[in-house]
Amino acid sequence: MEMNAVRATTGKTKRPDTLETVKLAMELLKRIPRHGKITAQTLHSQLLDAGIQRDLRSIQRQLEMLSEHFDIERDDRSKPYGYCWKSGAKAFALPHLSTQESLLLHLAEQHLRQLLPARLMRSMDGFFEQAHRTLHSNENAKLEREWPKKIRVVATSQPLIAPRISPQVFEAVTEALYSNRWLTIDYRNASRKRSTSEVMPLGMAQQGPRFYLVCRYRDYQNERSLAMHRILGAEVSSRSFDYPGDFQLKKYDDDGRFGFGNGTKIRLTFHIDKVAGYHLQESPLSTDQVMDVLPNGDFKISATVVDSDMLVWWLRGFGDDVSHVQRAPVNKAVAETAGV
Repeated sequence: MEMNAVRATTGKTKRPDTLETVKLAMELLKRIPRHGKITAQTLHSQLLDAGIQRDLRSIQRQLEMLSEHFDIERDDRSKPYGYCWKSGAKAFALPHLSTQESLLLHLAEQHLRQLLPARLMRSMDGFFEQAHRTLHSNENAKLEREWPKKIRVVATSQPLIAPRISPQVFEAVTEALYSNRWLTIDYRNASRKRSTSEVMPLGMAQQGPRFYLVCRYRDYQNERSLAMHRILGAEVSSRSFDYPGDFQLKKYDDDGRFGFGNGTKIRLTFHIDKVAGYHLQESPLSTDQVMDVLPNGDFKISATVVDSDMLVWWLRGFGDDVSHVQRAPVNKAVAETAGV
């Protein structure tokens, strides 16, 4: 009985270790490239970024074992050693990316790189590389290769070159935002005034070519939008915070805060030339927009909107095609009843 108990206990302790070893081997096999070399150090960093905690020596031992049992080449001419699949090696029987999945990952890499924490993007490098290889080496992926050339996101205003954001700043900001940790920033505002502050990161938004960090300064309850390119330095604190339940990034946006407003709703009325205003039939300003035709064929528009500097700039953009502009305060209860 005692021996059986010992065996049972021993089996229970070994099985999880064996399972973890298999999981590690699979993660490594998925990340070993077919072209070029990857080092144990790089794989170690990718696994850490993916939340897989393993010491470097364990990864090195696994790579040595894998190179003995699979068609994996180890370049040991110099240190650190490099690993890749041998030329002509058959694909390992792990779930592989289809051409459609590869296209999706390719587009995701292009459009989400600035919207995800840097370490999460790095943890996906192996999959992005696999997607790239599938699209460019698979003769049946012709249509998928052509698709990115057939689509484009176009600007709705004069295109501007994006201001440069320090990679170190971007990584620190997104990591603090992702992990709910306080962030110390060195910030220079539009008036060139520079200050160092500790902030609670609450959200990040892209507006045209610019990125903004929504945060609360320590000991304050109101939110501020800081231009990411004006953050000169950032350091993630080891101290975490409870994400405030009274804050919603969507509501912050709906209140016009990114349009340089304070959330005040108004009933906007104006006349607009029939040609310039035709698009408002297709894309109204609000769900309660009313559009009347004037005797001369122009339109009279009435809609409940958030008052902001962006609204002023939008109206001014029509020049003489817009006239009779009126703004009337809106009772909050009425606005909510109207669904705006």
